[in-house]
Amino acid sequence: MTFAHHLTGCIAALLLTLAPSLHAANLRAGVAKMQITDRAAGPVNDPLYAKALVLKDDATTVVLITIDAVAIGEIGRIGNGFMATVRAQLQQELDLPPGNLLVNASHCHGVVRADTPALAVQAVKQAWQRLAPVKVGAGTAHEDRISENRRLRMKDGSEVDMRRAYALPRDEDVAGVGAIDPQVGLLRVDLEDGRPLAALYNFACHPIMGVPSGGNTADYPAFASKVIEEGLGEGALAFFIQGCGGDINPVRYKEVSQPNNAEPLGHLLGLTALEGLNKIEAHAAGDLKIINQTIALPRGVDLEQRMSKIQTEQARLMSALKPTNINFKTFVPLLIQQRLAPEQPSAYGQAYLHEKALGRDGLVKLDAVNRASVEAYLNNIEIMEQLTRLNTNLALLKKHHAQNVEAGKPTLDVEVAGFRIGDFRMVTFPGELTVQIGLNLKQKAPHPLSFVAGYTNGYIYYAPTAGQRGNTGYAQEDCDSLVAPGWQAIFEAKALEILGGL
Repeated sequence: MTFAHHLTGCIAALLLTLAPSLHAANLRAGVAKMQITDRAAGPVNDPLYAKALVLKDDATTVVLITIDAVAIGEIGRIGNGFMATVRAQLQQELDLPPGNLLVNASHCHGVVRADTPALAVQAVKQAWQRLAPVKVGAGTAHEDRISENRRLRMKDGSEVDMRRAYALPRDEDVAGVGAIDPQVGLLRVDLEDGRPLAALYNFACHPIMGVPSGGNTADYPAFASKVIEEGLGEGALAFFIQGCGGDINPVRYKEVSQPNNAEPLGHLLGLTALEGLNKIEAHAAGDLKIINQTIALPRGVDLEQRMSKIQTEQARLMSALKPTNINFKTFVPLLIQQRLAPEQPSAYGQAYLHEKALGRDGLVKLDAVNRASVEAYLNNIEIMEQLTRLNTNLALLKKHHAQNVEAGKPTLDVEVAGFRIGDFRMVTFPGELTVQIGLNLKQKAPHPLSFVAGYTNGYIYYAPTAGQRGNTGYAQEDCDSLVAPGWQAIFEAKALEILGGL
């Protein structure tokens, strides 16, 4: 080998070594936000935002929008035409390929303005104008204090969920609870001089705790983002990415001993995320890549059968209602008396002794009658609670059965996307993924810093596991759903394929 050939080979090897850094040096990013709160809808506790992050290198542009809203279409204020409208404008004005846009709804129940699509586009355009060279880093944090699984495993093998729409079952009938996902997925984006520009944090939990004022709120993500942004400083923006929170509630969501308050939960999450972000060292390395595909999921063909089973159970419960002489006004004092003095609830002990001495038993017989009345009333209350759960979930099944019939085809087309920046990888889905889906994918993912986001680029209601979908107890996750149980295997296979291809 001549010296010239040797020198050429060394230069080529050096260029290959430097290639990732040279490529990443061309990575630029910009951020912006627009307030989208509908202030005419009532009192406002904290503002709602559409935030935009634009990532761009020499070959690829990815735009991420996070919106403080319940969903991207179907329910809430954001209509089904949102994605098409925003994509068309961004393609026309910025030449952004439609598939390179990701829009994630936090799933908070705040009320947004009618012109949110235009404001979201404006946020992207502002972020685009602010593009500057950046470096990135990824990591995780652990937060297990603010969430709980809302599905309860019952001793009869069924599952019941926790909602404010109906009562919890009796404690003695509950066998266990489901898992949570305490992982917080983190992406840090810094300017070249080290100043923080953006922080993404991915976490699985419904933002439905509310605030004491009852005002319009972005719920715990608002408070978490504020903590992160103030902690990072320099005008950095925090982007909350909702994960697989379909069956995850804020902890103690059903308690009535104090006002509902998302602020302390948000502070805990924000501090945990900030601690994790501060441990991440951003560096100029890694690729920017996005994959966007459409898959066909099977629609549920058993919804009518499930509806029939609920109606049969409703009829059984109705026939089990017992006649009783008392109403609520008399039930409460009788119940208290019987719990305070089970043996002699109706009078002082002296009265019972006096009657006994005279050979009478009127108080004893009265107690027996009242105990039977109280037990019958308690039985009727329990039946009422069961009927309320069944009525609510039957309405959901009827709604989605009608949607599936109207669709006129056995499958539902959904958009699944994958996004990579450096070591950070994320796969997205438009439905309310339940937590086990995310845990499954993270366990099987080919790369350690792989995360999952639901509520992205559309909304197809709940996407429970195949096991949850067959629940005989009828919970929201398995009734408020368009898909058949087989959807899970199809999506998980595609998600892993996408993560592997990033």
